[in-house]
Amino acid sequence: MSETTSSTAAKATGKKKAASGPLGWILDGRAFFALIAIIVVFSILSPNYFTVSNFLIMGSQVAIFGLLAVGMLLVILSGGIDLSVGSTLALCGVFAGWLLQGVELEALGVILYLPVWAVVVCTLGMGALVGLINGLLVAHFKVPAFVATLGTLYVARGVALLMTNGLTFNRLQGDPALGNTGWEWLGFNRLWGVPFSIYVLVAVALAVHFLLTRTPFGRWLYSTGGNPNAAQLSGVPVRAVYIWVYVLSGLCAAVAGIVLSSQLTSAGPTAGNTYELTAIAAVVVGGASLMGGRGTVGGTLLGALVIVFLGAGLIIIGVSSYWQTVFTGAVIVLAVMLNSIEYGTRGRRI
Repeated sequence: MSETTSSTAAKATGKKKAASGPLGWILDGRAFFALIAIIVVFSILSPNYFTVSNFLIMGSQVAIFGLLAVGMLLVILSGGIDLSVGSTLALCGVFAGWLLQGVELEALGVILYLPVWAVVVCTLGMGALVGLINGLLVAHFKVPAFVATLGTLYVARGVALLMTNGLTFNRLQGDPALGNTGWEWLGFNRLWGVPFSIYVLVAVALAVHFLLTRTPFGRWLYSTGGNPNAAQLSGVPVRAVYIWVYVLSGLCAAVAGIVLSSQLTSAGPTAGNTYELTAIAAVVVGGASLMGGRGTVGGTLLGALVIVFLGAGLIIIGVSSYWQTVFTGAVIVLAVMLNSIEYGTRGRRI
């Protein structure tokens, strides 16, 4: 009996040593190491890369993709996918622009101009509505997440095109006489030299991190993504978890749409095209498993930094946009391969 216990303890110790060995250490920190390598390489290739102004510009881009990626992380943790976030971003931006342009009430013969805070609340509601539709399709109607969100991608994009007739809402600065000014405040104002959009990303990321690590919902989400049947038998409200992750993803997309249209002071129906792929790439590069149940907010933010910093570096050194697509795709494939190696190795150890 003692020999068996000693053998088991030795195996357990071996597992811990293997998990904490050089390979495990490199795999766990691969997004961080990739980010450092990107910064070093492009700083050597171009003197304009490692500058404060360039990092602030890249930070503003990270804010957009990071917000989408954080919402996408929640969906992927549940074992699903959300292909509609780019179209949701466009729809929410267009909806906000439509509200800021004034809502005509034909029955009363007046045009209603909403204050900015009301526009923000309504826009967040639109994002949550799109997410709710996705969640209901997946949870209650058993539509595969890929198909459900692919359909929503087209519907949301089509509604955005119908609302604008294919055009763009420009000059969203508003009019002081109408009380709808301040939309560009989020996109152009800075605190201590840092764009406010970055603070928005940090606030959302911290809130989601708290949700995942300090609340029952976080435990339910990880267990649902790991094994939904076992989670259901354990009393986890799996359907509610599925619905809420899509609602939260829609809210994150709405915030990203608000930030982007605020930065551009315009809103177009083609905004956010293929952004869903970038969001998925950031989550995967950050170490999350596409099978669900594994991933962190910190890793996702590092993944977003890797994607944006790589793309910006390629632009600065004059690489063709076609090659940029090739490099980005290669990074995604490599990240998925590393994830397979990491989780496959840990699965065999367990």
